[in-house]
Amino acid sequence: MKSVGIVRKVDELGRIVLPVELRRKFGIEIRDAVEIYTDENSIILRKYEPACIFCGDAKEVFQFSGKNICPSCAKAIVGYINE
Repeated sequence: MKSVGIVRKVDELGRIVLPVELRRKFGIEIRDAVEIYTDENSIILRKYEPACIFCGDAKEVFQFSGKNICPSCAKAIVGYINE
């Protein structure tokens, strides 16, 4: 993991500000969702992009019964059902 040399303090409500340079670099806009998870001793922030529940692809995903599915997996399911 690469350090970018930016230090921020946590405020009294537990918030930190992501510098504009990082938001621009990773395409994080106002009101975008950010995924937070841990990896051993690190806290990782990543722009949340919903992905297909079957293949993990995040392009052109749509929801069906509350689940994210990509067009190729939807076609595969229809093909499987029609066999």
